Amino acid sequence: MNNFEFRNPTKIIFGKDKIANLATEIPANAKILMLYGGGSIKSNGIYDQVKQALAAFEVIEFGGIPANPEYAVLMNALEQIKTQKITFLLAVGGGSVIDGTKFLSAAAEYDGEIPWDILTGRKPILKGMPFGTVLTLPATGSEMNSGFVLTRKETKEKLASGGPALYPQFSILDPQVVRSIPQKQIANGLADAFTHVLEQYMTYPNHALLQDRFAESILQTLVEVAPAILKDPSDYDAASDFMWSCTMALNGLIGEGVPQDWAVHMMGHELTALFGIDHARTLAIIAPSHYRYNLESKKEKLAQYAERIWNVKNGTLDEKAKAGIDKTEEFFHSLGIKTRLSEYTEDYSGTAEMVSKRFTERGWLGLGERQQVTPADAAKIVEMSY
Repeated sequence: MNNFEFRNPTKIIFGKDKIANLATEIPANAKILMLYGGGSIKSNGIYDQVKQALAAFEVIEFGGIPANPEYAVLMNALEQIKTQKITFLLAVGGGSVIDGTKFLSAAAEYDGEIPWDILTGRKPILKGMPFGTVLTLPATGSEMNSGFVLTRKETKEKLASGGPALYPQFSILDPQVVRSIPQKQIANGLADAFTHVLEQYMTYPNHALLQDRFAESILQTLVEVAPAILKDPSDYDAASDFMWSCTMALNGLIGEGVPQDWAVHMMGHELTALFGIDHARTLAIIAPSHYRYNLESKKEKLAQYAERIWNVKNGTLDEKAKAGIDKTEEFFHSLGIKTRLSEYTEDYSGTAEMVSKRFTERGWLGLGERQQVTPADAAKIVEMSY
């Protein structure tokens, strides 16, 4: 196991009717900017619960943050933060709203002239406006980590950033919100969380037995609850396991002391930026091809995964590893998620070359746990995903 330091300061408030706790978590004199997405919180009762909890506060609202948080939209929110003299941000939504709020937290305290530099500069964020979250869509784990991803439509880019200043002060997780989520979004959440775990687990053996078991327990739980939560989103027990698994998948714990990959995400982000495909679905497109292409360097963990998650007991190391990849793709299919780029768009010609070109221009010359996935390799993996 590698050396590591672990700290996660986010307070989690989990359970039924916990949105009412908001008033006790925000400073009494705070002027709040409440951020949300397309307005579904107004039809499912969450908006009313939040407003009631914040009755004693001055609250300015900013809605309309899109599913892939868009830079231009968030710049309008940043203007409100400055003109209204906001002191506290509250994200009420899923990962996109929370990611957008993290960007605003950083941008509100940014010393430079162009906030987009926060993403292109690739430096950890050390200053940010305080914020909290009310999670309405389990998927990304953004409610308990310090990273975020932002899209810029005009340049068709999707980039990531983060830093120690961008942990939410608190996050409220009420599994009852799951009952109003469309099945497609639940499937996305399952696939997103599953792939988050794989990015931190599917590397090579590192004598980190407990970390492996932590990761495998999340994978096993997601596989177990997927049919139940897709069948009945109002199943509170299944919703609880689903929500907490998504949070635990990317709150930093399972990634400490072990090598991490994240090349799947880097390639997937490009597909979202170019075609607008849901983030989770781009991961399902790329992951099987990525593992097949890198079978030799990952086969020991792939075989372990096949044995422990999918009960594959027979065959050679290579055969088990390949079975693990096949089982992963079958799992995505069981969620109703397609795993080929050509199933989402007919305009995919040249995508592999575009991804390779962008990685080269950014200086991303070696991705993955061994930094051995070159831009040329990325092109081959994307092409395999057609």
